[in-house]
Amino acid sequence: MRKLNFFLAAAVLAACAAFGSGRMEASAQSAQYYLGGMTAGFSLSANGVEIVAFKEVAGETGSGCPAAQAGMKTGDLIVAVDGIHTRTIEELGAALERSEGQQTQFLVRRNGEELPMSLLPIKDKKDGKYKIGILIRDTLSGIGTVTYIEKDSGRFGSLGHAVCDGGHTSLALADTAVYRCSIVGVARGERGKAGELKGLMLSDAQLADADKVCETGLYGTFTDGYDFSEAATVEAAPISQATIGKAIIYSTVDGVTPRAYDIAIAKVDAGNKHNKNFVIKVTDEALLRETGGIVQGMSGSPIVQNGKLIGAVTHVFLNDPTRGYGIGIEKMLGN
Repeated sequence: MRKLNFFLAAAVLAACAAFGSGRMEASAQSAQYYLGGMTAGFSLSANGVEIVAFKEVAGETGSGCPAAQAGMKTGDLIVAVDGIHTRTIEELGAALERSEGQQTQFLVRRNGEELPMSLLPIKDKKDGKYKIGILIRDTLSGIGTVTYIEKDSGRFGSLGHAVCDGGHTSLALADTAVYRCSIVGVARGERGKAGELKGLMLSDAQLADADKVCETGLYGTFTDGYDFSEAATVEAAPISQATIGKAIIYSTVDGVTPRAYDIAIAKVDAGNKHNKNFVIKVTDEALLRETGGIVQGMSGSPIVQNGKLIGAVTHVFLNDPTRGYGIGIEKMLGN
């Protein structure tokens, strides 16, 4: 299964929810949250069939690649065939068989624009199936970090940013199950290249069920019976209470257990509308040795200052992996 790290390197994103400081002040006094920091695996649907590569089709009367000849490109999303919405590989295969090699109308989404294309499928002489010469996928799987779990409801928030891959800015849940991940390796971050956590999804260790994905992350509810006995409990605080100076992030960069790491908050920008409310710098020597700083897969790592949850890690600076952005926690709460 292809792994996709749910992390964006200095992308510009819009918040999907914002809450006034007054509401945040009130809720912070009453609600209690378990700190996250554990990595988790998700499965998302692209709401179409994505082209990842092209391949010649050997037909009975010759070879060709109808998709490429029609103008399709890698990263394109096939969303309809002959006017019928196509969401999965199976649905695309069925549509091609219905074509019987006749002129077929495709609707392709590219960079938010829908493009109509017409082509002739080729009957593969090896298996007798109609094909257009593409390698495809319809789901994306990957890892991210859980930020918080509300103590009373079990409601969780993670990632802190939109899920984005291959130019797609909007994905849907393909499998509502969220699984624990074990981190088995790290590709260190370097100047000009983001590092990444390498994780294995533990399919026998379900953490939660997801029900929402939006511009500030992925949300759902933890399963009954999850053991929170080792989890720290905190209150949330609005951006107005954050200050420049020392703070802590909780992340998992080896195995399944989160650890606390020292950071410094270099900038607080309460009015930023692009999920970039904090500029942070990793100062923890152990984390710098292990990862080089912030790496893909750490998005969602909770940021704690003065004993309160104030936000989550979201982005890394590509020109300096020790630095990155964070989102204010009030933009995630309530989803």
